[in-house]
Amino acid sequence: MNFSIKEIATTTMVLFAVIDIVGNVPIIISLRKKVGHIQSGKASVVAAIIMIAFLFVGDKILTLIGIDVNSFAVAGSFVLFFLAIEMILGIAIYKDDEPESASIVPIAFPLIAGAGTMTSILALRAEFFVENIITAIIINIIFVYLVLKSSARIERLLGRSGLSIIRKVFGVILLAIAVKLFASNIHQLFQ
Repeated sequence: MNFSIKEIATTTMVLFAVIDIVGNVPIIISLRKKVGHIQSGKASVVAAIIMIAFLFVGDKILTLIGIDVNSFAVAGSFVLFFLAIEMILGIAIYKDDEPESASIVPIAFPLIAGAGTMTSILALRAEFFVENIITAIIINIIFVYLVLKSSARIERLLGRSGLSIIRKVFGVILLAIAVKLFASNIHQLFQ
């Protein structure tokens, strides 16, 4: 076992910034208003299963189609870069269709375990030990569950401006992570 507090903390912060569950509270609240009750537990468990499964089979899928993990990590750094730009500038580069229900889709996938999360998981796998990434996923899923359960209270507590500030701060963190991910993997593509 290669447990490392530093690796767990780093991967937890990366996933926290990418999942951006606090920044997605307004989306969750609007979903709750549209479709009624959100199954927080079910959505959290399914998202965890998707992320952990992708951690183990994601690289095999890439190998099957002829892409190495470093190439995926560089591509993932671009996805994270654009996610960070969306968070910092408050613009929508990618807009998904309006959901009709809020059970597994769109909460577990793609809101929690979306493209950015999957990209981050494989990129993290290129740098960190699997057990640390799994621990970070579990920590994030617990936090996601708590936020889903208390999203209305969080909205009242922070207000729109508080949520906006948190989203921008994590956008800057995510931007720095994207740059680091790009820098640490790009040189390996040309060797």
